[in-house]
Amino acid sequence: MRVAPDAHQSAEECSVLARMTRSALTRAELTVTQKESAHPAVVETAHAAQRVLRAGPDRERLDGLRRMLDRARAGIAAAPPSVLPWPVDLAAPHPHLERSVTRALESVPKRDGDFESPHGSAVVAWRERDISTLRETIALLAAAWPEAHAELRETLVQIALLDGPAIDGFTDFVVHGAVFIRRDRLETGRDALPGPVRLAEALVHEGAHTRCNAASVAGEPFLRPARGSEPLVTTPLRIDPRPLNGLFQQVVVLARSLLLYRRMLDTDATAAASAAVRARHDHVARAAAQGVRALSEHRGALTDRGASVLEDAAGLPRVRA
Repeated sequence: MRVAPDAHQSAEECSVLARMTRSALTRAELTVTQKESAHPAVVETAHAAQRVLRAGPDRERLDGLRRMLDRARAGIAAAPPSVLPWPVDLAAPHPHLERSVTRALESVPKRDGDFESPHGSAVVAWRERDISTLRETIALLAAAWPEAHAELRETLVQIALLDGPAIDGFTDFVVHGAVFIRRDRLETGRDALPGPVRLAEALVHEGAHTRCNAASVAGEPFLRPARGSEPLVTTPLRIDPRPLNGLFQQVVVLARSLLLYRRMLDTDATAAASAAVRARHDHVARAAAQGVRALSEHRGALTDRGASVLEDAAGLPRVRA
């Protein structure tokens, strides 16, 4: 994996993860098809199976896994056919997604002076105007950055919309293939960026995390094994210190986001909002440079593969370590 998207390599990584999912379920006496093994609800069942197997499987636990898989299959069967150029499920609220949001909320940092829990976030159904915005976004990506469009088509299985201010967006390896995006990202922002542009950045952002997660499991890792406790570092996109892997992924996210805005400006795909797009481009470029500088300080913790990704990001114009 490099900073540039690669649909073919991404498809190979997805195949490796699907085999791992089927293998975990087979050891728990469960069988799924190749297509089912890529679904986030089935991936979650495979993670549960690994926990059961480590604890020492018994009939009651195995029966619980079977019921969990049956519920996942029922959700897959109930999903309507895709109405988009991508074969992606515009996910309604489902238990596997709601459990993922619960885990994400537990990791939301409190700001100084926050003594109460942050307002929540919840998965909500797609509306017609949301689907219309997504169609515009897909067309924008196809015109401005075909390579990113093709990779996202391979990696995204479900897109879940969130309502509530606590979470802007996230991915969760336990439900790999699903991405979560706050619904107001589909609307024009205070900075005058149109909804389709904001959604394009959100999809590139969460898609980069999805790709990093898959690539780090399906191939050589990006980071060397930590000696002792893993350091926490300051990152451009989070107020709380993050593990080094979090910084690494942010560098990939920011580099790809910068490339997205550069592509949009170069192709004039968003002429009506060019001033807002350029301002956002400049903001992302500053954050990307900050991330590259921070990660360069930990270059020794990167494998050769991780260092090559850092070099890609550092080599972008206006991004220098």
